[in-house]
Amino acid sequence: MPYHENPKTKGSGIACCIPQEGTCPQNCSDCFFQSGRSYLEPLAENLPNMPTQAFEHMIIRVNDGNDSNNWRGKVIADTRCYKQRFFNTSVVPLDFPAPVVLTLNPGLRTDDDFIKIMLPPLNMMFGRVRVTTWNLDIVNEAVEWYTSRGVPIVLTFMAFFDTADQIPSIYRANYQSRKRTLNTYHAITHAAWSKIMYEFETNPLVHSCGTEGVPGGSMCKNCGNCVREYHATIARMRGRD
Repeated sequence: MPYHENPKTKGSGIACCIPQEGTCPQNCSDCFFQSGRSYLEPLAENLPNMPTQAFEHMIIRVNDGNDSNNWRGKVIADTRCYKQRFFNTSVVPLDFPAPVVLTLNPGLRTDDDFIKIMLPPLNMMFGRVRVTTWNLDIVNEAVEWYTSRGVPIVLTFMAFFDTADQIPSIYRANYQSRKRTLNTYHAITHAAWSKIMYEFETNPLVHSCGTEGVPGGSMCKNCGNCVREYHATIARMRGRD
């Protein structure tokens, strides 16, 4: 089966893989991976999606779709061939032999709750927080919980395909219709993004997934969070931080 490179990570030093077939059991609302708008459509024909030897020098992001705790044993076994890899999940525990990114407020938790780990493991690369302009109380709580424990946070700003159902009317001025990588969404304006990021400017452990509202701002090659935190986590796991 030919490998399909994620256009979002192209040129970043990261390649993505999905070892599983089918869709993700987490079934988060409007998930890009299984919304019918993924670069891997049709999923039945393009999964699993595994980088070839040509990508062996890159850091492999395991599960840019699906969840690494879904068929966990298979996911770990099938990615052992990659010298540099990190896993992505929205489920605990984080019992993986490499760095792990944990989405803290997946699915129905997005606006109301987040996963709390009292003693985050050394391989927790960062906590990924899904951000809207109406869930900032949860965002602030998650940031405080994890950064006070030395864990970086990457804020991922949600974009919506259907404003009528997904963005409360009083917040719609914070969003604009624009193309991100492949598809057009209602995404946060640069002004609203800047206002939120300003609140965290004194916390060096808080980062944004890209720069919202500017050309090329959603491309991984213009971000660098994952590459930086991958290497920092490997050093920490080896006792060299």
